[in-house]
Amino acid sequence: MLTIRPATPADIPQILTFIRELAIFEREPDAVLATEADLLRDGFGPTPRFHSIIAEHDGSPAGFALYFHSYSTWRGHHGIRLEDLYVTPTKRGQGIGKALLAHLARIAVNQGCPRLEWDVLEWNAPAIAVYQSIGAHILTEWRIMRLADQPLQTLARQAP
Repeated sequence: MLTIRPATPADIPQILTFIRELAIFEREPDAVLATEADLLRDGFGPTPRFHSIIAEHDGSPAGFALYFHSYSTWRGHHGIRLEDLYVTPTKRGQGIGKALLAHLARIAVNQGCPRLEWDVLEWNAPAIAVYQSIGAHILTEWRIMRLADQPLQTLARQAP
């Protein structure tokens, strides 16, 4: 039996485990710097920066999605930005990822959000196939830009 529910502070250790497993899957095993304290502060503090849902299959944790609200200036409306979607390897192929996406779609619709967006690695063909099967499309003209760490600090020092 599959259930999807909002994450609680008690889920933080499991969420961090999922994040670390996702980093290994995405070929970045040493990239996770987040701690349980970070997740508690930013997901469950007075001003949550993200929300998360947990999928449980037959009573055990099977996956999660972590998301936050974005804003489209062109649409003049907020949307949902999916940061991470992960299903543990032993639970894949059972529709859990698609169920997590459907749950997020329901949240978006209920909140009046006109869009749900996320990134996918170009080599992750199984995920791309699932996403396309539900009607998602790849935005080929756009490239993700990221400024982090020392370059971010350097640019910040240049602000008037």
